[in-house]
Amino acid sequence: MLALNYKTILGVALPMMVTGFIQSIVLLTDASLIARYSTEAFAAVGNAGLMYVTLFMCLAGMADGAQIIIARRIGQNRPQLIGQVFGSTIWILMILAIGLFVVLFFFMPNWINQYAEQKEIARLQGIYLGQRSYALFFAMITLSIQAFFLAEGKSWVVLVSALLTASSNALLDYVLIFGELGFPEMGIKGAALASTSADAIGMLSMVGFLIFSKEQKKYKLLAYFKIEINSIKEVLKVGSPLLLQGFSALATWTLFFTWLEQKSTFDLTVSQNIRSIYFLAFVPIWGFAGTTKTYISQYLGAKKIDQIPLIQRKIQLLTVAFMLCTFHGALLYPEILIRMVNPAEAYVAKSAAILELIAVSILLFGFISVYFQTIHGSGNTLHSMLIEFFTVGVYTIFCYLFIKVWMLDVYWIWTIEYIYFGVLGIISITYLRKVNWQNKQV
Repeated sequence: MLALNYKTILGVALPMMVTGFIQSIVLLTDASLIARYSTEAFAAVGNAGLMYVTLFMCLAGMADGAQIIIARRIGQNRPQLIGQVFGSTIWILMILAIGLFVVLFFFMPNWINQYAEQKEIARLQGIYLGQRSYALFFAMITLSIQAFFLAEGKSWVVLVSALLTASSNALLDYVLIFGELGFPEMGIKGAALASTSADAIGMLSMVGFLIFSKEQKKYKLLAYFKIEINSIKEVLKVGSPLLLQGFSALATWTLFFTWLEQKSTFDLTVSQNIRSIYFLAFVPIWGFAGTTKTYISQYLGAKKIDQIPLIQRKIQLLTVAFMLCTFHGALLYPEILIRMVNPAEAYVAKSAAILELIAVSILLFGFISVYFQTIHGSGNTLHSMLIEFFTVGVYTIFCYLFIKVWMLDVYWIWTIEYIYFGVLGIISITYLRKVNWQNKQV
């Protein structure tokens, strides 16, 4: 079981934060390169990318459920059950990936063309998704293996895989978008193909780590690919609410950008600039989110409930401190960050102003996210799903009012972030204080 000290917490979280940082740099690189290729392609990649990530979060949510269960079994010292959970996770994610691929490849391009106001952007989104959808099959394997290693606290494996994915994606982006090193110029199709190929490279690295790891032999992970009904039910019970929760959160954000596209191309481009930089702020949040789930689940499994408040305080302190390191530019030099993504002068001032506006909301989320992740780690994923549903419901209502009814300036539309993070924080804290969540059996 993981020790409760800053050194061990950082040992688990830092590789995940570096992983998140690498992924954020990749997103910035993608955005920067495609913005220099075409403004329409930049907007299309932003919206289509969100659609892909929305469906990807279904896989990630189920994998998070597996991580919680495996961490709980480690805390309970029941290693004989870990292989069954891992095998069941592979089966579930494979079936899920097939279904999501069908939606993304065959149906989504037509749906986009029907509701989009900008038909050229819609066409480019269809091209992007046609290539990007294949990455779901690589993600199902990567996420299954990642869930196991994160539950073990072995996050450096995820870091190495992310480094390989990011470096290959940056190189492939450059040569495929613009047609360098003898490759044809492919534009937005090249951007999608580069990301998908990089995901395949990352998957192969994770498979290699798993095959040669001592844990694979210890838990007999590769011996449990037969269908275990009880284990599948267990993963579905914990993971399904996380799947729906992740999907609803990203689907709502996708709706937000869809409404902005219908409002004006300027508002959409400005907001895509913000989205590209936004992920820098989430680097510590992602890193400590996985750490929180692992710690909470392991300590509850070991019946050390009295240590939970200390876990929360230490992770909150570290989260906010690291957020100030990664996202201070939003307050100190926002225009420089914006120009890194999109140098077009028409969008810089407005984008920088919005970045300054939402900076404090991100710090707020970094603090309260630890409470929300505590609910996840406890295994009360149905309750966390209901909290998320209520929060995104409030968010969607205000999005509609701000964009469709009151038609506010894009600067004021982005104040919606304070509403989302505030509601999520209030409900999460109230839940942990009023509900007997510690005794959840997983």
